[in-house]
Amino acid sequence: MLSIILAVIISYLIGSIPTAYIFGRVLKGIDIRKFGSGNVGATNAFRVLGKRAGIAVLFIDVLKGIFPVIFIGDYILLKGPIIPSLDILRIILGLSCVAGHNWTLFLNFKGGKGVATTFGVLIGLSFKVYGFGMVLGLVILTWLITFIFVRIVSVSSVLAGIATPIFMILFNKRSKGLIFFGILVAIFIVLRHLPNLKRFFQGKEKKLF
Repeated sequence: MLSIILAVIISYLIGSIPTAYIFGRVLKGIDIRKFGSGNVGATNAFRVLGKRAGIAVLFIDVLKGIFPVIFIGDYILLKGPIIPSLDILRIILGLSCVAGHNWTLFLNFKGGKGVATTFGVLIGLSFKVYGFGMVLGLVILTWLITFIFVRIVSVSSVLAGIATPIFMILFNKRSKGLIFFGILVAIFIVLRHLPNLKRFFQGKEKKLF
């Protein structure tokens, strides 16, 4: 049990690494929270710091989600604790990581919106949970199709987030844990994007390009 608690804490701390904030300080000596949308995520890094920095932030934030699900989960498995389901453990570690990104310890619990890190968690689950690759593929397809039509990252992310539990129900219906995780993901993403949705319906939400 102690090893599981420690794994959850480490996952949260990994998620808490404020990648965009660090890149802003290192590359331009600025607090990215005072520029653009004020968000410490990849989209704002793309706008404020440039394409290369934005892509790097996106890549690292995705890795933050992958690492706990695959590597920390496997480490706990090797320790052999008594757990009801390894999939549930991976979900808990993934949620801890996303929570860290959204409410980072290092920025007074005000972090990003969790989309890239959630995507990383989904990638990690696709490697470890049978049949989850189909869910991941459909989530990506939903995001891409939406973005092609509206070119707005926030709207694409919200629709992909809402679609996640739906695809889980269709293709992983036997796993109540995964479905519950998908519902939480959708709730997190929608709630974190409420200001964006408000601007979208007012016609004020900016397109990425």
